[in-house]
Amino acid sequence: MKNYLREVLIIVVLAAVIYGLLFFVIQGVPVLGSSMEPNLASHGQRVLVVKAAYWFGHDPERGDIITFKPPEDWPNPKSLPFIKRVIGLPGDTIRIINGKIYLNDSTEPLDEPYIERSFTYSMAKVTIPEGCYFVLGDNRDISEDSHMYGTIFRKSIIGKAWFSYWPFSLWGTVANYHFPD
Repeated sequence: MKNYLREVLIIVVLAAVIYGLLFFVIQGVPVLGSSMEPNLASHGQRVLVVKAAYWFGHDPERGDIITFKPPEDWPNPKSLPFIKRVIGLPGDTIRIINGKIYLNDSTEPLDEPYIERSFTYSMAKVTIPEGCYFVLGDNRDISEDSHMYGTIFRKSIIGKAWFSYWPFSLWGTVANYHFPD
């Protein structure tokens, strides 16, 4: 009986340690609103975010879908994390003309195959400060993102969206996009 209790205790402790490590490394986040449609649906979709994705010197890349803490001047700064796509990296310049994004003084607009709806707004040229990122929703005309509240700090990034686990009909990896160099 003593060996049985010891085995049960070992299993419980191991389960608690594994749960703690997983909670430290990944997090479930609900998708709120329709700013990331069609790639992430609204109304209850949940995604796993890998918090460890940007540890150990690896920084977010253009095309990553990330979660981050709301900007400090947001009406409810303690709201649930925001989820958007990284468009601009530290040091980049970005301008938007009639819904087309131009990076680093390029004369060609950024190719964004994950966008299904065209958008119409324009934005004057901005330079992304060091330690900051420019993020946009995929459903641009309704998204509250960097074109409205500016860049986000690296320290506010929680992690990279990786896997959709709810509802089951949307089960699968999240549509991060790798831009060619």
